Amino acid sequence: MSDDTETALPAPAVEPVRREPESRPPQDPPPARRGGGLATSIALVALAAAGASLWFAYTLKQGQADAQASLRDDLQARVDDLARGAEQRKRDLDALRARLNDADGVNKSVREELLGLGERSRHLEDAVANLAEQRLSGRDALAMNEAEFLLQLAQERLSLFRDAHSAIAAYRLADSALAAAEDPVFASVRQTIGAERQALEASKPAETQATLAALERLRTQLPELARQTAPEEAAAPPSRWQSFLSQFVRVSHRDDATVAPRDVELVRSLTALDLRVAEAALLAGDADGYAAALARTRDGLSSGFEAKAAPVQEALAELNRLAAQPLAPALPELGTALKELRNLRATRALSHPPAAPAAPSNNEAGT
Repeated sequence: MSDDTETALPAPAVEPVRREPESRPPQDPPPARRGGGLATSIALVALAAAGASLWFAYTLKQGQADAQASLRDDLQARVDDLARGAEQRKRDLDALRARLNDADGVNKSVREELLGLGERSRHLEDAVANLAEQRLSGRDALAMNEAEFLLQLAQERLSLFRDAHSAIAAYRLADSALAAAEDPVFASVRQTIGAERQALEASKPAETQATLAALERLRTQLPELARQTAPEEAAAPPSRWQSFLSQFVRVSHRDDATVAPRDVELVRSLTALDLRVAEAALLAGDADGYAAALARTRDGLSSGFEAKAAPVQEALAELNRLAAQPLAPALPELGTALKELRNLRATRALSHPPAAPAAPSNNEAGT
């Protein structure tokens, strides 16, 4: 609108030039035309000045318009860049918000799955515990029965036959049976079993089989022992009366330390019989009879065989060792472990009552 106003300003200066001369009545010719030429020159100068000012104003206005247009374009470009950047930031924010939503959904689903897995794990642990309890209940009952039988056997074996070695073996088997049960409640019973077994071992009972083997070995060595020889004496010349009486009566002198050749086999038989008596006393647990039989065997070996011979000395040393070994030492009292195991069985029976029988169905009730 300012351009139109500035363009319309020089119009009054142009109009007088383009205005046609008004019709005047004919007058007398002017005497002179100097004043008209001057006015025309002034008008032309004014017209040129107006055109120049118009062109200058137009040029200035055009430059300002170009500068404003360039500035507007620059500002518009910057605004467009900012708008594009803001749009990109908005898209990035939307994408990040979508990823966060996806992550929240995944986390929620994972949390639900973890909760479900935890619940399943608890159910599985309960099921395994129930199965293990059912399996161990029968296994523990079998182990308790076996251990009770072995402990009872050891106690009766010790009281009837004083067989401490068999009792020790039975105690070891009972401890192994309870160890296979894998239940910590049997720890106290196992400790009691171990204490009683150590007490039995500390009593140092005689090895029955080893002693029987030693007596058998001595009995088999009897035929190899050399008989005792009588000391040689200087032969005196027989008298007449001695020569005469020797035809009817023969008199010989023998001390207790010597044995006639015909009595050696009898000594061997008696010694072997004494060894048999010692074996029987050992099996019966008769300490006095066992010691007496060994003493008779020692006397028979000393009197009937050569004491300086190496086999006889070895046999006597073996007899001394067997006699020094206690046949029936003071054995401890057993039964504490058996009582404790029975108390444990009663306690478990009270804590795990038997299941109630199932109710009869309608068909069974009708029949």
